Amino acid sequence: METWIIIAIVIGFLIWRMKPVKGVQSISTSQLKDMLNDKDKVFIDVRTPAEYKGRNIPQFKNIPLGSGFDKLPKDKEVVVICQSGMRSSQACKQLKKLGYERVTNVRGGMSAY
Repeated sequence: METWIIIAIVIGFLIWRMKPVKGVQSISTSQLKDMLNDKDKVFIDVRTPAEYKGRNIPQFKNIPLGSGFDKLPKDKEVVVICQSGMRSSQACKQLKKLGYERVTNVRGGMSAY
């Protein structure tokens, strides 16, 4: 019985962590490819500098998760990517809390790109 309760809690936690953030758009990597040259968007990669150096998309600026996002322009859409989509989702939550209106998460991250 206790095992089932623990399993239910873990599943609930994972669902809670994976659910999309209210007001954050989610796009696929193929949709991302169509918008990479859009000058009205700011592209940020929230992976570590080592991950970014190993493989990156030139349009993306490396701002690791936990760094200050407050220098990003609020008048442009912010597109966020990481390795798998988990850290970028957290970054999107932080950006929304900071008052950014247009925030987009890339589903699957660099693993899917």
